[in-house]
Amino acid sequence: MKLKKVLIITAAALMLFGAGTESFAEERTEGKPMTKKIVQTAGRDVLGQTAPDFARYNDDILFGEVWNKQDNLSVKQRSMITVVSLVSQGITDSSLKYHIQNAKNNGVTLEEMADTITQVAFYAGWPKAWAAFHLVKEVYEVTE
Repeated sequence: MKLKKVLIITAAALMLFGAGTESFAEERTEGKPMTKKIVQTAGRDVLGQTAPDFARYNDDILFGEVWNKQDNLSVKQRSMITVVSLVSQGITDSSLKYHIQNAKNNGVTLEEMADTITQVAFYAGWPKAWAAFHLVKEVYEVTE
């Protein structure tokens, strides 16, 4: 049931941000989006001694391959899908904050982020959205 909910929310995020949306960090080459190469070392920096295989998968596979894949999804879309997935699972720790910052860096505006989390709230749960909005305000430096 949880997987089905995450898939529905992810599909909603894709519809919201459409396959043609491109991040400011992208440039066009021969009609296809081309992103700057994303390099991640957090796995090795934090868990290199403790869990070297996990660190390698994190840095080389997840970020090195999945995030750098050149296909129909832009890094902006990947960023939003990641935020939606984390919020829908109720993950509101530093990993969500990192991915909200990453989304901001990849061109997601405060308005887009707010609309997305508001949409997710109806499917994933209102308290999860409240928790996410606290991090959104920090990242986007919003003061009420």
